[in-house]
Amino acid sequence: MRKKSPAPRVRTGRNAPKPRPQSQPKAKPQSQQKAKHQSQPVKSQKPSEPTVSDSGHNAFHDLLPEIQKAVADKGYTTPTPIQQQCIEHQLKGKDLIGCAQTGTGKTAAFTLPLLQRLAENSRRPARGTPRALILAPTRELAAQIGESIETYSRNLRISHTVIFGGVNQFHQVKALNKGVDILVATPGRLLDLMQQKHINLKQVEVFILDEVDRMLDMGFIPDIKKVLARIPENRQTLFFSATMAPKMLELALTMVKNPVQITITPDKPAVERIEQKVLFVRKKNKDALLVSLLADSQIKKVIIFTQMKHAANKVVEKLSNAGIHGAAIHGNKSQSARTKALDGFKRGRIKVLVATDVAARGIDVNDVTHVINYDLPLDAETYVHRIGRTARAGASGDAISFCCAEEKAYLNAIEKLLGKSVPTELEHEYHCNEAYRSTLAAPKEFGRNRGSWKRGGRSRTRSRGNR
Repeated sequence: MRKKSPAPRVRTGRNAPKPRPQSQPKAKPQSQQKAKHQSQPVKSQKPSEPTVSDSGHNAFHDLLPEIQKAVADKGYTTPTPIQQQCIEHQLKGKDLIGCAQTGTGKTAAFTLPLLQRLAENSRRPARGTPRALILAPTRELAAQIGESIETYSRNLRISHTVIFGGVNQFHQVKALNKGVDILVATPGRLLDLMQQKHINLKQVEVFILDEVDRMLDMGFIPDIKKVLARIPENRQTLFFSATMAPKMLELALTMVKNPVQITITPDKPAVERIEQKVLFVRKKNKDALLVSLLADSQIKKVIIFTQMKHAANKVVEKLSNAGIHGAAIHGNKSQSARTKALDGFKRGRIKVLVATDVAARGIDVNDVTHVINYDLPLDAETYVHRIGRTARAGASGDAISFCCAEEKAYLNAIEKLLGKSVPTELEHEYHCNEAYRSTLAAPKEFGRNRGSWKRGGRSRTRSRGNR
């Protein structure tokens, strides 16, 4: 969405997503899916400027005056391509699969037409019986979606609540008992409260699954199927994500009916405004390299990604010993600690946020200048989501990746996904030629998404409450 200048003041605590400018749509046909789930052609865009349709129509003008006012109060005048197309099709009640890079306004793309649908057919929701259900993989993303709904529904009589694990369920149950139009949930807490009879999904009109690739790829398929079995077949189903692997798309198509597919720059998975580079280093020298990099005054606000939770804690400790204030955010942290860390990072009290991939989908901060991959991710697509935390809302950004010999296979997979090599910086104090020339085979875990929030084995029940 294009902002007015200056932007109106926003009330504290209501941080709606600020989409990056995009370009005008260009239709691109795609082969038909199987007959059972035939879909409309994929529409592909290249990000540049906010856009309107080919006819010059602005999709925001199709929204209720109350919603238009909320959008205008945020300073937005023109929808991004994903918003322009999604609003049109969602208002017609179509099932939809939307795929766009991080920061292009996906949350508003489904939030705005959802609010319109519910407002035009207003009725008092029954106790514990939401009219719309939105599933998100992490607490942070669920909270972000909740903030967006709060922002855009401020002039409507639409109720919503957000539920996730890691906190006492008392206040969540209390909100559900009052009746809510929209329920935003993580799968674990949703199923827990369903089992306790606090939630009934028999009146769900709209089912939205955000970050569909992560939800499906990270072991949530059984949970999703349990939810699908409880909601009416006569519903509108929407899937949104930043990436969409063919295997994930095939599975998603089994859950929708005649969906419209909208894809924004599917052949360019990395954000073009991000300057990427990789530094080869011995594993034992990563901490020293990190401290030396953070001495650069150009690095004003940085997110550092590690594979493991204990590694995130260790990095924060090492930085503290070097006089650098940071905080860790991962699945083992309490919800209050995660919220405090993220709030401090947003407000600038904390310069460095160290995170595992559990938090990658829920961090919505527009002025992150750098992303540092302390550990390369096991899954190449996760790299795209990590670096997408910078260069938001039209800004530029930098992504720096550390690569030791054991991680060279991960780097090769990332470059294969990107379709190009990540530039290397060889002239630094801790350069490791062994890592640079490494031909080590990928470890057994390669390509398998291990995350603190992935369910499996005996930890399945225990981990559910933390999501």
